[in-house]
Amino acid sequence: MIDILAAAGGAATGSGGPMGFILSLLPWIGIFGIFWFLIFRPQMKKQKEHQERIGGLKKGDQVVTQGGLVGKVVKVDDTYVEIDLAKDVRVKAVKHTIGDIIPPGGKAAND
Repeated sequence: MIDILAAAGGAATGSGGPMGFILSLLPWIGIFGIFWFLIFRPQMKKQKEHQERIGGLKKGDQVVTQGGLVGKVVKVDDTYVEIDLAKDVRVKAVKHTIGDIIPPGGKAAND
């Protein structure tokens, strides 16, 4: 009786060999592809563009920090940026916390 149940269980799973295994992985590969093109790839592209903008940061640029502070760049270092917020008010910020660079004579994208 146990042998009959074991044989029936083996037949019900339908071992298709290596081709069955590959076909069972196909939906997971498709899901990964969808995540790659809809989530990971655009995020990596956006991060690369942000790094390029921050790399080109120079004295005199008007910037918006991720905290919402708006000011003019006074000094640029490898890791830090000194920002003039108002008369006699300067802050030192980490370079990668700059959220946006305001184009000359324009407004920031989030204004």
